[in-house]
Amino acid sequence: MSVFLSLAVVQLIALMSPGPDFFYVSQTAVSHSRREALAGVAGITLGVAIWAALALLGLQLLLHRLAWLERSIAVCGGAYLCWMGLKMLRGALAAPAAGASTHVVHLVNGPWRALRNGLFTNLANPKVVVYFGSIFSAFVGDGLAAGARWGLWVMVVAETLLWFVLVAGVFALPAMRRGYLRLSRWIDGCAGAIFVLFGLHLIFARRAI
Repeated sequence: MSVFLSLAVVQLIALMSPGPDFFYVSQTAVSHSRREALAGVAGITLGVAIWAALALLGLQLLLHRLAWLERSIAVCGGAYLCWMGLKMLRGALAAPAAGASTHVVHLVNGPWRALRNGLFTNLANPKVVVYFGSIFSAFVGDGLAAGARWGLWVMVVAETLLWFVLVAGVFALPAMRRGYLRLSRWIDGCAGAIFVLFGLHLIFARRAI
């Protein structure tokens, strides 16, 4: 039980740390709809489920033996995040300077694309790879029974889903959306810049696992 509680706390701290997943869900919720934001949450949760399952199947060992793999994921993931950020920046710059109540950055077009973007945003973040390849793997070591290991997998996936459902719900509130309509150009521009900075950092930062 102590292992479950410890990992639950660590996972919550990791989820609360702002990153591409958080900014994607919040921006989608405030600028589009709760439905599309929840579809994005489903995609992010699916990505976490994949990484956690890979960790259970030996992700840490694979990354240690194939050092180039994590670097390749970083470059590809950074490029994807830069592409999303530039698309948001282009939409923000093309919007009217004032009275932009009808302005929406076309980053999401329906629940299916929101799910896909959420999934790719999570899979593209090598920090998630490092987390599941090191911290999560440490909790599910060889000394833990198979049932407990997969129980931790279920807990991490469920915790991720619940956290981002909460984020989507908060940012989809009418007050948040009214604020977005007044400042949509600046919000989209800042969100796009953040995605680009995340992407550039992932591409050029040196790291070792």
